[in-house]
Amino acid sequence: MQDTEDVQDSRDHDPVVVRDARDFGVYARTGGWTFALKVARSVRPGGQPAEGTAAAKVSAKAFAALAGCSPERVMRYYKAWDMAADDGLVPQFEVLVPGEDIELPDADVWLSYYTSRNSAHSVRGQAITAAAEAEGIKPTKALEVAENPTALRAAILADPGTAEAARGALLDRMKEDPALQTEMARAFARTDDLKKAVANEAKAADRIGYVRQIVEKGEIRTPAGQTVEAPAELRAEAERHLSLLDELDDSEEAGEWAGEAYDTVKGLVAKAVEEDPALRVQERRTKFYNSLQKATKVFEELTLDEVMEEDIYEADMLQRLEALQEAIGTCISALRKATTASS
Repeated sequence: MQDTEDVQDSRDHDPVVVRDARDFGVYARTGGWTFALKVARSVRPGGQPAEGTAAAKVSAKAFAALAGCSPERVMRYYKAWDMAADDGLVPQFEVLVPGEDIELPDADVWLSYYTSRNSAHSVRGQAITAAAEAEGIKPTKALEVAENPTALRAAILADPGTAEAARGALLDRMKEDPALQTEMARAFARTDDLKKAVANEAKAADRIGYVRQIVEKGEIRTPAGQTVEAPAELRAEAERHLSLLDELDDSEEAGEWAGEAYDTVKGLVAKAVEEDPALRVQERRTKFYNSLQKATKVFEELTLDEVMEEDIYEADMLQRLEALQEAIGTCISALRKATTASS
């Protein structure tokens, strides 16, 4: 009854529309097999004898010329059919004649043969296949994506979930790909917004690392550079802040939390130094000595020979050196008095 109604309905429409609808239906059910069949029953690649049913067939080059496409494209369909025939899914070429229609496999099966022909047997394709199998997905899906990078780009741009998956994949790949690391670093360095974001994240990571080191090693580093055992109160506070930081989701900004933790811990470090008389004295001694070393190094780097050899002298230079000499003399006198008083 349904078939009669379909025939009656088809008589009510333009024959051209009916033909298009039926062609669409065939393709919706069979996908690329529809066109692969046209190649399989009409093409006889070079080297095969033109005998029997093959007498009416043409070469892939001739078929491509008639179709207005490349011979390579024709052969992709031909070899996809060939693999399917080897698997017993479709008839071999030899039994097909031009114009013959047969029952075709489902459209979903097509990509497993056509995509495989395009890339799976190449070195690149084998790597993609291995990675897909490791992820527990069908290689044909990964190969299909790899053959259409424009579609992948569109999905990344439009969909946050796809972008997140791509980000994770890039990070995993960069661990073993120094060239990609360099290229990504260069791209970030050339983009002001990204460069600023990287600097902010690096700053946050350093601050988190400062807090984490106190928790894990039980030591603090004073402003002057001393490493001493962390007081129990300070270590407990560092643990509390670190716990809060570790509980943040990947989507949450860590910068503000890291800044708060860092400032709190730094304040407690300064407090610990001031409340310990021996540590406070040692801290100031270390700070003074560090400054003295820096000043000595800077003065030693002055190139006095160039001053004598070339006309670069200015009166202000001598005034600054005389003021420095006076300051050094005052400093030496103060240290001598302190030494005498202590003895």
